[in-house]
Amino acid sequence: MRTFNDAKAIAKSLRQALKHKNIEITHSEGLELVASGFGFDNWNVLAAKIDTGALTGKEPVSFGPANPILRIFDVAKAKEFYLDFLGFTLDWEHRFGDNFPLYCQVSRSGLTLHLSEHSGDASPGARVFVRIKGIDALHKELHSKNYRFMKPGIEQQDWGRELMVIDPFSNRISFSE
Repeated sequence: MRTFNDAKAIAKSLRQALKHKNIEITHSEGLELVASGFGFDNWNVLAAKIDTGALTGKEPVSFGPANPILRIFDVAKAKEFYLDFLGFTLDWEHRFGDNFPLYCQVSRSGLTLHLSEHSGDASPGARVFVRIKGIDALHKELHSKNYRFMKPGIEQQDWGRELMVIDPFSNRISFSE
């Protein structure tokens, strides 16, 4: 049994089988009997177990947010772009030792990006598509910083308004509202 509909179908079949033996039960009583047959106190407990996937031994599939990894080649330029220009916060940095490539995480308002100097982690020129609320405010904020390498505009696309920025390593971030 995987769904409410499966449980309800079992209850319906039970009611019909009992009716042929001249025993009439209500739909609710049928559901309670099905729950009892599965070893639960009542239908509500069985229904909760169906929701969690506990009856099938399988948890429902649930994805967390994606964390794109973007290739960088120069830590100072990456920090200037992501922290100073885009307003991200540096969450953490990791290096395997002195004079090793940087791997770090930056975030802002629910968006988390990983930046990596490691050659095998990502290819330069990636594109990240980000849904956003407040595209006009972001546009105004970015222009107020007077970053000499980027003056992004908002373009109307079929899927909404889009503001695209390109980092110093040719990675593109499309903010779309």
